[in-house]
Amino acid sequence: MPYREKTVLTAAQMRGLEKAAIDAGEVTGAQLMERAGKGVVAALLRQWPELQRLPQRACVLCGPGNNGGDGFVVARLLRARGWQVQVFSHGSLERLPADAAAQARAYLQAGGLVRPLTAEEMAAWGEGAAVSLWVDALFGTGLTRALPESIQVALGWIAAQQRAAGERRAKVVAVDIASGIDADSGKPLTMPPLQPDLTVCFHSLKLGHCLDWGGAHGGTLVVVDIGLAPTGPSAQEVQLVAADPSVVARLEKRIEWHKYTHGQALVLAGGMGQTGAARLAARAALRMGAGLVSLGAPPEAMPEIASQITSLMLCRVAEPADLEPLLEDTRLSVLCLGPGLGIARARALVPVALAPRNREIPRPVVLDADALTAFADSPDRLLRQLHENCVLTPHGGEFARLFPDIAKRLQAPARSSPAFAKVEAVRLAAARAGCVVLLKGWDTVIATPDGRCRLHAAHQGCASPWLATAGAGDVLAGFITGALARGIAPLPAAAIATWLHGACARAFGPGLIAEDLPEQLPRVLRRLLL
Repeated sequence: MPYREKTVLTAAQMRGLEKAAIDAGEVTGAQLMERAGKGVVAALLRQWPELQRLPQRACVLCGPGNNGGDGFVVARLLRARGWQVQVFSHGSLERLPADAAAQARAYLQAGGLVRPLTAEEMAAWGEGAAVSLWVDALFGTGLTRALPESIQVALGWIAAQQRAAGERRAKVVAVDIASGIDADSGKPLTMPPLQPDLTVCFHSLKLGHCLDWGGAHGGTLVVVDIGLAPTGPSAQEVQLVAADPSVVARLEKRIEWHKYTHGQALVLAGGMGQTGAARLAARAALRMGAGLVSLGAPPEAMPEIASQITSLMLCRVAEPADLEPLLEDTRLSVLCLGPGLGIARARALVPVALAPRNREIPRPVVLDADALTAFADSPDRLLRQLHENCVLTPHGGEFARLFPDIAKRLQAPARSSPAFAKVEAVRLAAARAGCVVLLKGWDTVIATPDGRCRLHAAHQGCASPWLATAGAGDVLAGFITGALARGIAPLPAAAIATWLHGACARAFGPGLIAEDLPEQLPRVLRRLLL
């Protein structure tokens, strides 16, 4: 189940790696291009073994840069396998970069044909003949602006052919990333891009493969090794969330410890009829391995909670004065405020939970839901009180209330590349808040004030669409609370909780409701720990 943590690169970082390898004499540009093209052919034949049966007909769209050079390699290799191949090229072959031009010449010398990339040319060529495969090697990660109008028309013509063919439509492969998608944000610079069934990228994932449209609509994603040396993670590189063994090991329990050495958490609940979210969070924290979890509730809600819980503790927290003595208990490891707390109650209790105390290290606090929304009219009032051991877990709406200017930039359409991305937005928010910020979504991003960043893209093998259910976010807050109670630092606590959250959803599958998530955690942890 666990997979190795991987670095996700920007387009500029990828270009830098390639240039450094070429400048160091480790590889040539031509070799990288050949390896990329071979990787694409191997990946598509592995994805669709039926394409190994001849005859097959391929249409390869080549752009004016190195992505186009990769396309010429693909065209040549398919033709060598006996395919009928036609290349449609955007721009003059004479103006191609040197390595791409060499690949174009090799394709032509092997007997290949090239036509201008226009809808009219494609219609004339394709009339009456079925195409097995479209290869998009137009721009890839090198795109910096909207596609030229002529290409948009041509792609529109292809899309129309695909719709008309229905189930018999041709396969679509994107070389590196679908043309029209910003490789750094996943946002479309042109709509609609040609939606691939398979995307083959090189050396490493790019951010655009994991975020926004690029992550949601990129088809099956395959990473091909082209011989570049691996790089170690740095503070400015984004890491995919993984079941980090060193963090998972912290969730084991030692035989000589007792419940308080495994951490004590306090989750504050709302009034009568509003306690469900807090109960979900508290149970999730307990399942994560916190030694003791208490629910703090107003008196009128205590009978409701008591009738629903067994393993959880219950204490009276009607007003701020009731919370003060609880916070003096040095055994209390972490607080969670927000799930079902209520706006008025959050306004009163959050400042108490965040108030400085005579502690060398501030007690961790998870703020979710109402604890964030309660300060929508004055976000700075909340932000000024935060400390480095806080974790904020907003969804998109709550993020916009706390960081309206950042959210506005994030929601704006992409006009050029690199576009403002979710990763950059969360990094800015974390720097402003001075603590870890986790922006929920199928592409969850977690960042620290110093720019360290984790990304959990719930697609491909990590897809967990069943999490779109009420209360799932409350359980995530509880998982983070439990991890913090076990003494895990805020960033790895948020990351492992996010990973486990998705793994629990996948373990249960269709029909999932929020109550199921904590009950799946023992099964998931058993596979990791035993």
